[in-house]
Order: sequence, then C-alpha cells, then structure tokens
Amino acid sequence: MRIGELAERSGASARSLRYYEQQGLLCADRDANGYRRYGPDALDTVARIRELLATGLSTDAIRHLLPCAQGGPGLVFCELSCSVVERQMARLDAEIAELARKREALAHYAHVMRQRRDQDRALARMSLRSAS
Repeated sequence: MRIGELAERSGASARSLRYYEQQGLLCADRDANGYRRYGPDALDTVARIRELLATGLSTDAIRHLLPCAQGGPGLVFCELSCSVVERQMARLDAEIAELARKREALAHYAHVMRQRRDQDRALARMSLRSAS
C-alpha cells in the first residue's frame, strides 16, 4: 500500500509515517517512480509505534522494542523489554513526584494569597468602621 492509504487506514498522518521511516521504525520499498510502498505488516507496525509513543517512550527506545512487539498485543518478555519499560516507569514516577512537589508549592502560594486577601478585607472593614 502507498503512504496515503497507510495513513488513512492507520490514522497516522503521512508526515508521521515519513518520520517513523526516518527514525528507522518503519520500512518502505520504493516503486520505480519513487513512491513509498509498504508491506502488509506496516499497519500493525504503525499501530505498535503509536501505542508505544503514547506511553512516552522515545523513538530510539521504540526502535529497540519493536522486535519485542510482534505477534499480538503487548511486548514479548525479554530482558531488553523489561529494562526499557521499567526505566520508563521510573522516569514517569520521578516526573509525577516532581509535579506533586510543584503542585504543593502552588497550593502553599494559593493558601498565603487567600490569607492575605482575607487580612486585607478585614483591615478594610476595620478602616471603614473607624472612619464612620
């Protein structure tokens, strides 16, 4: 199938497919006129690439994992796939912890701002009472 058909059937843009090819994730043969021609397994390969990209994995990591992503959903168990998946989970755990820290810092700022607002309102009310 040509790139347009693969794009339509996979839901990926032609630009994404060319990028996957550039990154060594997807292979295409070339017709005599230079058009890309993808084999019957390309649709499954693109689905796997998109699934793995959705986990936050880099294209470099995906390139190494694609051989472990053949023959059905999920990844075939091997030391490489376990290592890559565990590293990604650890990276996500670190990002989650960092986001939680940032959220806590913002919550503190919000609390202080509310306190200051309440103090300002109380002072304004006292000022109005004393002026009357």
